[in-house]
Amino acid sequence: MSEFQSFTMNFGPQHPAAHGVLRLVLEMEGEVIYKADPHIGLLHRATEKLAESKPYNQSIGYMDRLDYVSMMCNEHAYVLAIEKLLGIVPPVRAQYIRVMFDEITRILNHLLWLGTHALDIGAMTVFLYCFREREDLMDCYEAVSGARMHATYYRPGGVYRDLPAAMPKYLASKWHNERKTRMRNAWREGSLLDFIENFTERFPALVDDYESLLTENRIWKQRTVGIAVVEPERALALGFTGPMLRGSGIEWDLRRTQPYEVYDALDFMIPVGVNGDCYDRYLVRVAELRQSCRIVKQCVDWLRRNPGPTLLTDAKVAPPRREVMKRDMEALIHHFKLATEGYSVPAGEAYAAVEAPKGEFGAYIVSDGSNKPFRLKLRAPGFVHLSALDEMTRGHMLADLVAIIGTQDIVFGEVDR
Repeated sequence: MSEFQSFTMNFGPQHPAAHGVLRLVLEMEGEVIYKADPHIGLLHRATEKLAESKPYNQSIGYMDRLDYVSMMCNEHAYVLAIEKLLGIVPPVRAQYIRVMFDEITRILNHLLWLGTHALDIGAMTVFLYCFREREDLMDCYEAVSGARMHATYYRPGGVYRDLPAAMPKYLASKWHNERKTRMRNAWREGSLLDFIENFTERFPALVDDYESLLTENRIWKQRTVGIAVVEPERALALGFTGPMLRGSGIEWDLRRTQPYEVYDALDFMIPVGVNGDCYDRYLVRVAELRQSCRIVKQCVDWLRRNPGPTLLTDAKVAPPRREVMKRDMEALIHHFKLATEGYSVPAGEAYAAVEAPKGEFGAYIVSDGSNKPFRLKLRAPGFVHLSALDEMTRGHMLADLVAIIGTQDIVFGEVDR
């Protein structure tokens, strides 16, 4: 009789470390994994098919609900594809606002990833720290769009509205007296740009705190160093993008290799790993937190100096201002047509991709000249990365599977779509 018994085990979809509705069927010998078969589709909502029955502008909100940790980056790819088909370019101020919120979204994503990845492996304090900073950035989302998560802020031709001149403030309550409330509102006295600038000044020291807890932590290194090593050539062959590819030592970032919006006018570095293991992917994402903070600061400085329009004035694509609509019949008709029918997009096809926090997120649209897409196909980085889970986990222990799922930064909204 063999020392270890072979057996098949379910991992998830209720497991807290499955990061959503992931079901893995594991073939194991003792504690060692010999095969991992991902069963996906439990969060399938037919987003791509639903988009075919709706005007283009009514599907922007669906993009937020794909990778629901990187909301505005999803919108960005979809909106860029529509703009390619329409042949329009948003105002420069709108492009800087988009880039700024893309990087705020990258920080939001990596903070959630870092907190949950650390919690999976057993470090609880980092989780609490990361969510403390996420609250400030969620307030930025809420200030521009009215929603903490599903913003629908990007529009073909620009963004929904300009940045607000004031931040929402906390009110005194039975839990927080007047003195505590004044302390909580200390960073909220100015505009949204003031609030974001204050955050960029505070944030690097906070990242130092995260690193002091993890980077040289003996247990953290034992759980991540040498785990799920992916060689550079294999990472390319598997279709990896984002931190998964850069963690293996390949410097590929769409913001630098295929610049969109105003990324070519900004100064930032592309962090890359050396060994291609979980630890290197952790270091890459933490370095990206610092670089995103640096990009946000540059955008804030530019936006302060350069006021201007944030949405095209073409009434066939962008709705007229409400005060104009109240007194001008033609503007009212334009608004009615946009709200009910949307806009017809010239026949053709376009693919637009952005460097989302998890990798290359792309939208491929085929138009037949009507006001609805004939076909929409979304390229989700998490789907590609999950397909490599079997290869990455073979020969590892069951406990390492938790670290490997964490290092992939999986979100099932975009995997299942």
